[in-house]
Amino acid sequence: MLLLFADEPAPVEVLNESGAGDAVLLCDHASPLLPRRLGDLGLSEARRREHIGWDIGAAAVARQLSAAIDAPLVLTGYSRLAIDCNRPTGVPTSIPEVTGGIAVPGNAGLDAGARKAREEALFHPYHQAITSFLDRRRAAGRRSVVLAIHSFTPDLGAPRPWNIGITYGRDRRLAGAFIETLERRWPEIRVGDNLPYAVTDSGDYAMPVHGEGRGLLHVLIEMRQDGVADAAGQALWAGRLADCWREIAARIETVEAGAISR
Repeated sequence: MLLLFADEPAPVEVLNESGAGDAVLLCDHASPLLPRRLGDLGLSEARRREHIGWDIGAAAVARQLSAAIDAPLVLTGYSRLAIDCNRPTGVPTSIPEVTGGIAVPGNAGLDAGARKAREEALFHPYHQAITSFLDRRRAAGRRSVVLAIHSFTPDLGAPRPWNIGITYGRDRRLAGAFIETLERRWPEIRVGDNLPYAVTDSGDYAMPVHGEGRGLLHVLIEMRQDGVADAAGQALWAGRLADCWREIAARIETVEAGAISR
């Protein structure tokens, strides 16, 4: 069964494909949109527009950052409630029956065919677009540094005090550069070092596959949502990240040559 009607938006959007810089931006949870065939999954529109449906503010920051640093940007077209494009397929959080303590009735008891339809329509096109794009850059002899833009809830059972989290898996080189630069330039903000999440092979997909799997410098950036929920906050954080990246890009060979943390 084809999941998307012909007149529905594409499952992936690529902006500024010819961007001149080394950075390649990803936004894995860019949209709260659901395919029409899935209806509302048993959730109200207000609930679907909460964090369980997408990363609030992340796409707006990513779009502004793309323009500011002349970086390509790849965004998902549909909600993580349909399928999470930053989870390996087949794990429970890929198509969650419960997320953030909220039951998702339309995801309960799906058979293999229904899961495959979502994977083929939404997950694979997004990651194939990233793979093809990075392949073309490599063939052209271009450096690619992968920055994934996300946001996190201010409270998840307990307050999360970090204004921004810089997260990584086995390779801390780029994350360390971002943490040092953010803390030095803006000492008033609180930076999470692998907080509120760490990148793992079972809990993430984009960084293990497109970053670490290719041997590319990479980092997953998590902004707290109350800081990027409106236009002013989005512009502020896009500007901060752009300034950070410009400083790091000027010494990228040094960062690249650094030791991998673990």
